[in-house]
Amino acid sequence: MNFPQFETDRLILRQFSDDDLDNVFKGLSHPEVIRYYGVKYTTREETKKQMQWFKELEEKQTGIWWAITGVAEHNFMGACGLNQIHQEFRKAEIGFWLLPEYWGKGLITEALPLVCHYGFDTIGLHRIEAFVETENLKSKHAIGKMGFIHEGTMRDAELKDGKFISLEIHALIQ
Repeated sequence: MNFPQFETDRLILRQFSDDDLDNVFKGLSHPEVIRYYGVKYTTREETKKQMQWFKELEEKQTGIWWAITGVAEHNFMGACGLNQIHQEFRKAEIGFWLLPEYWGKGLITEALPLVCHYGFDTIGLHRIEAFVETENLKSKHAIGKMGFIHEGTMRDAELKDGKFISLEIHALIQ
């Protein structure tokens, strides 16, 4: 199967390559990016686990993630995708992150519709879920623009850096 690539006026969503390792490390080691993100890395060597995770999602058909790059300069900006795909229940979880220099430019609200359309139209999903830390206002705002509905809050749902965090669940139904 050919990896689906998407393009907008400003963005290309493409498959990750080994050349993206430094940029993925730059993002997933940056304190502001990982503040509300579920993984973090302290070395490039550790970051290879993330690159392997992207490949395994595709191989096992349990998810698909895209590198977000610019159309003009092909500069790496971040990542977005679907994971936890459950064919039986026709649902998946969406995730995304950007390097800080690209925050506030509307890039996620430009990229996520492509991911959601792919999930609904190609994979056959009925429901896409987003689990967002309660304090992550920017992510909640971005998914709200797409029509995701806040369904509830799971209080003290996970332990992160020695503290319990609460997660909101938001969903978009086809």
